[in-house]
Amino acid sequence: MFNFTPLLGAQAESAASQSLLELDGGIKVLVDVGWDAAFDAQRLDAIERQTSTLSLVLLTHATTEHLGAYAHCCKHIPLFSKVPVYATTPVINLGRTLLLDLYASSPLAASIIHTSSISSSSTTSKADSSPNLLLQPPTPEEIATYFASINALKYSQPHQPVASSWSPALGGLTITAYGAGHTLGGTVWHIQQGLESIVYAADWNQGRENLLPGAALLSGGQEIIEPLQRPTALICSSKGVEKAQSQSRKDRDGMLLSLVRDTIAQGGKVLIPTDSSARMLELAFLLNEAWKENLDGPHAATYRSARVYMASKSGSASIRYLQSMLEWVEESVRAEAEAHLTKTKGSTNPLNWQHVKLVERNSTLERAVQRSQPCVFLASDASLEWGFSRLALESLATDTKNLVILTEKSAPGSPPQSSISRQLWDLWQSRQGQGHTSSSGARLVDTDGTAIGLQEASTAPLSDAERALYETYITRQRQLHSTMQGDNTLADATAPDVAEQQDEEESESEDEDEDAEHQGRALNLSAQMTQSSKRKAALSDAELGVNVLLRGKSVHDYDVRNKRGREKMFPFVAHRTRNDEFGDLIKPEEYLRAEERDEVNGVDMRDGNKEDLAVGKKRKWDDASTSGPKATGESAGNKAQNGTPGDGSDEDEESDYEPEELMPEGPQKVVFTSRSLALRLRIAHVDFAGLHDLRALQMIIPLMRPRKLILISGERSETQTLASECRRLLTEGTESAGTDIFTPAEGEVVDASVDTNAWTLKLSRQLVKKLTWQNVKGLGVVALTGRLDAETAAEDAVKEEEENAKKKVKLESGNDELVKPARSMTATSVPILDLPNSTANAAQQHQRVTQPVHVGDMRLADLRQALRGAGHEADFRGEGTLLVDQAVIVRKSASGRIEIESAARGLQQPEWRTRENTGSFYAVRNAIYSGLAVVAGV
Repeated sequence: MFNFTPLLGAQAESAASQSLLELDGGIKVLVDVGWDAAFDAQRLDAIERQTSTLSLVLLTHATTEHLGAYAHCCKHIPLFSKVPVYATTPVINLGRTLLLDLYASSPLAASIIHTSSISSSSTTSKADSSPNLLLQPPTPEEIATYFASINALKYSQPHQPVASSWSPALGGLTITAYGAGHTLGGTVWHIQQGLESIVYAADWNQGRENLLPGAALLSGGQEIIEPLQRPTALICSSKGVEKAQSQSRKDRDGMLLSLVRDTIAQGGKVLIPTDSSARMLELAFLLNEAWKENLDGPHAATYRSARVYMASKSGSASIRYLQSMLEWVEESVRAEAEAHLTKTKGSTNPLNWQHVKLVERNSTLERAVQRSQPCVFLASDASLEWGFSRLALESLATDTKNLVILTEKSAPGSPPQSSISRQLWDLWQSRQGQGHTSSSGARLVDTDGTAIGLQEASTAPLSDAERALYETYITRQRQLHSTMQGDNTLADATAPDVAEQQDEEESESEDEDEDAEHQGRALNLSAQMTQSSKRKAALSDAELGVNVLLRGKSVHDYDVRNKRGREKMFPFVAHRTRNDEFGDLIKPEEYLRAEERDEVNGVDMRDGNKEDLAVGKKRKWDDASTSGPKATGESAGNKAQNGTPGDGSDEDEESDYEPEELMPEGPQKVVFTSRSLALRLRIAHVDFAGLHDLRALQMIIPLMRPRKLILISGERSETQTLASECRRLLTEGTESAGTDIFTPAEGEVVDASVDTNAWTLKLSRQLVKKLTWQNVKGLGVVALTGRLDAETAAEDAVKEEEENAKKKVKLESGNDELVKPARSMTATSVPILDLPNSTANAAQQHQRVTQPVHVGDMRLADLRQALRGAGHEADFRGEGTLLVDQAVIVRKSASGRIEIESAARGLQQPEWRTRENTGSFYAVRNAIYSGLAVVAGV
């Protein structure tokens, strides 16, 4: 059994991808946890309903469309963080940096609490219950923890995953990751269980790129790799089938670099919006190579006066991860990097991006935009709704010399307003006739003051009424989560961490005798949640009591007169050292691997340095200076020497130092402000999405020959276009004529089970003794003929029970009495396959009733070589026809059956002395038999 349900991204305007696979035995596999720029938590309701039944989760790409909601689900959906997750190492590392950039750049990523959820948790009227309250976003430490729990896999290594604790047994389920291209570590998943062989290929790219390798679907030319041949179901994305014409990599790169060179030569600035970790690396690598090659060419003055900026709040972490994942990049880049590591003469490090400067702060971006020098910005995100790309667009919009290059087609988005990238795309599409063509063939469109709509999202603190509404909602959610988890765990974003909570509970139990007002424990869950909520600084000073010394800002005194118990003492809790029978407990964060270490708020966590060197904070005399203009210049020079991206000319560079941005504390709400932006810059499009096109799909899908084809991840027009094309292609071949094509919508269940009837049988003892197994390509094969018998099932069950009882008696010392098992056992529901003759005499005088069969596949080219080696003449005559000794013709049908036709002189019986060189028909037959495995019958 195999049922497929697209949760998101099927014939829809959203580019997010979520798919649910239901296999035999109640196994459920969730592939991808994608999100879109709207960050609507209601689009994750389907995942929340299925979480308690999920067996495992698979991730394909490190993009927002494929794992943007992963951290949100781990934090706000009960039990989701306990489901085993599998992905490749680059997807884990780059996904972590992507979400760090997302939550640091967009307040809307925390997701707005829906009005229906707030109304159902309070008695407030609906008109007063829509203040756009935000959920608490996951912290950088929580994001690092979520991604550290993902199981890393390598390409082409079959793996039997471990299911969640509540999942049924996986029953031999095997998952294998294959390269998908498009992103670093992108994955095509092969899921094998019993008769089901499922290939999940979403957003793949067969062509190689500059930094990224292509999809590993073909082996040695025009053949699909063996594990992916003839799957029972192929789940494929339909994006990109409506492209006008596919370009080669050389033409695509030349068009982009030509647009960049022409713009910076005129003194303009170029903005290339892209995602923050995956496709950005490919673009940064290309631009760095272009700058390195042209510094001494005819356009040297143009390139020397311009700079390339990689604007992402987690850019340094992405570069660090890339330099530690050489085995995942394109083969030529890997070879060059390995030659540099071995200090081969004349080699350079291709991942040392000296001409790309990192921008991780808003002030640095503002200074770069205000400079009069031309420059190129690779900025996150591609939607231009959040990140540095939006800030750069607003600053560059008024200059006609500036240029925005769209690298992919934007999704339509959701009402009431499309994303900024979609508005730019529609503007470029509508003015194709009015634009002009550049020297490289790209279409440039002038905006001429056209206004686009912007919607700014900013956070604000809650009022007293909104705070009460928020606390009521959080209380209700904690009750729901505790009920679903089956314990009293308070999975709340506002609650303290577990270690601190346990310390406070221990200290409370020690002070019970001296504080009568705090004796006893909470008798119900509501009381527990009330006490937990009082621990936060969101409450008033009166409610905090003496804890205001810790929670309050600039509070240094507290009146303890007429106070009792803890209210008379400073709120200090001594943390106990916890240990078990092996000693002190280990803190996992102190033993992180290199790829798991990250920077949190600009501070390197690898050395345990979690202090914020804010303005005015003292520093020890022996500490190295890390701030100020001089320190910044020294650190930039060191980075350039150590291979960290820089711009190579820092003599006039300003200091990048600025105080850390303080994150807002407590619950927040989002406030939207709509305005318009007049554009005077130019717009161009170069396809750098790195996705398959219609031509690649027309080649790959017929070669795979799937029994079922399911199309997802595309707009309605793209899906229908690909479906009609596949129906035409798959009906032309004889082996794929029966392929069923499905185009499900979001939430529609597709029954894509293999068209085979399978039953579970149990072999009788007499039959098992007669089996002769043959090894065929690592599989045990036997041919047999038997008879189904229900009575034999009951007899075998009783015999097995008696033998188990005898073995048990022998093991027990001092007990010679044999206890007979009860014979009231009912017949088993599993039918028994017995010998055709069940009597004892027939079993003794058993003869083979099943003829031996041949298993395997004989290629005519191998047969021709074997016959020539035996002294025969063998040549091909026409397509698929082998002529032997001018007397015997060998053909191979489309179904794989070998047919032999012989003339009269080819049927001459060979003499035993000359058996090898006479009798062409018998020689051919013997050669065919020698190339196949003979499976004896029973």
